[in-house]
This record gives sequence, structure tokens and C-alpha cells, in this order.
Amino acid sequence: MASILDSVNQRTQLVGQNRLELLMFKLAGRQRYGINVFKVREVLQCPALTAIPKRNKFVRGIAHIRGQTISVIDLSLATGGKPIEDLSTAFIIIAEYNRSVQGFLVSSVERIININWEAIMPPPKGTGGKQSYLTAVTEIDKELVEILDVEKILEEISPSPTTISTTVDTASISSDLGDRLILIADDSAVARNQVKRALEGLGVKMHLVNNGREALQYLQQVAKECSVSVTEKVGLLISDIEMPEMDGYTLTAEIKLDPQLKNLHVILHTSLSGVFNQQMVQKVGANDFIAKFNPDELAESVQKWLHTE
Repeated sequence: MASILDSVNQRTQLVGQNRLELLMFKLAGRQRYGINVFKVREVLQCPALTAIPKRNKFVRGIAHIRGQTISVIDLSLATGGKPIEDLSTAFIIIAEYNRSVQGFLVSSVERIININWEAIMPPPKGTGGKQSYLTAVTEIDKELVEILDVEKILEEISPSPTTISTTVDTASISSDLGDRLILIADDSAVARNQVKRALEGLGVKMHLVNNGREALQYLQQVAKECSVSVTEKVGLLISDIEMPEMDGYTLTAEIKLDPQLKNLHVILHTSLSGVFNQQMVQKVGANDFIAKFNPDELAESVQKWLHTE
């Protein structure tokens, strides 16, 4: 499993083509789950875990891996299921989300599959319980594969601050926007609300959508109502990268190819990180890239791009 990322350089060619690769795994039952390979640093058999006092009930302990101390979260417990019992046969997926590294305890790890984002669909509406932890679903080999809203899980374990510091000068954001709004695209309800809470104190108008396809359709509709450019109504777009139906890279590329949309500033705001993502930002023409979630950096980026108009 340690070699699972050996061909990352080849996989980077998929991004920007509305494709991704999912690492398949199981928790305490037969249901199969998937996680984007680009968030995975390493997969290894569960080492000995050290219990820590007053830990969150979903954290099974800490592991010491390659000189780093990593919290290990039982994904089955965190999503309302039974704990993974036999740690001797379990695995840890070491992943990077939102500027930190976590270990996700799973019962087994299967294979990597290559799939189009168009085949990744939002979860059915009205589902509750464990289903509320889903950010998307897809079908592989005639079986439903569930993609967990890891940002929701991490937010429940360690909530992120959403208040912009008083040291950040945000006075001009509202006046620079005027009557225009900020469009926010993210498939995670937690992530959407984080951005909303961070910016609503600035008195700005926002429109929230669930994925890149919804964002593009909204912008195209706005463009029909505008005489010159969509920027008459939308000040800028803040978009996640990983989204069902259309990812943020593809959304950005589509925007930059459209004469009525191309002048819109695009900020990619994602739990993905690394040098590779900076290269993709330039490739598709996005204006900025921010790793989730820092409300001060988000506000500063918004102000920066409004000033450059």
C-alpha cells in the first residue's frame, strides 16, 4: 500500500479533464467508500496506537509515523457506525485535509479506480443519519460507492474559527463590491457555511451553489441578463476543486473560455494542497488558490482581487 502514490505524476494529467482517481476502502461493514487519491499521502497497516487523555471519542489514539505524531480517527465511529474492532488487520489512510495531516482508520483498503467527475453525483436529498455524512455517491461494478464529507467529520472533531480577525482591513470589500455578489461553489455544506459565516459579517451579498455545474449554469444565466460581462452582477467566484458533476478546475477553464465570463476573478478554495495545485491554478487560469480554511486569508484574497479590477 505504501507504493499507492508512486504514479502521482501520471495522475496529475487527469486533473483539469474533469477526472479523478478514488482509493476504495471499507469501514465496519460491506459498504464501499472512496477518497480522492490526491489527498492521500500513504496507506499502511495500523501501527500500535497510543491512547491520549481527554481525546475526542472518534479518535482512537495517536500514531508515530516517520517522525510525525498523527491523530487516528475511526471513520466508522465518526459517521455513526460501529467501531473498527480488530486493529491488527485494519489500515490507516494518511491524508492531508485543511492544512493538517490526519490518519483515518479503515477496516480494509481495496484498489484505485479512475472515474469522471460527471459520474460522481450528489447524495439523495432527504437522507439522514449516517447518510448525512455523504458528500457524493457513484456506482462502481454495479455497486454504490459513498464518498464521505470528511470536512464535516473534521469540523465536528475540531471546529475551525470562522471570524475574520480585527487586524485584517476589510473596510473596502463592501464598497468595492457595490451591488454585486460573491458566488460560492462547494459540495460540502460545512465548507459552504464556513465561507458564508466568514464573509457575512462584511455585509456582502452571496449566492451559494453545490457544485461546478450549478455554478456555471448560474453564471451563464446571469450573463444572458447582463449587457456586457457577468462581472456587472458577480464580483468574484470562490470555488472548491473537488465537486460532483464538474470539478473546480474544469469550471474555471470553462469560465475563462467564455467571452462573457472570462473577466470573472476565480479563487480556488480547497482542502487539496501542494505545489501541484499551484501549477493547475495557472494551467486553467484561476486567479488565486487558498488552502482551507483560514478566514483571514480568504478575506485578504477577496479584497486583493476586487482591488485589481
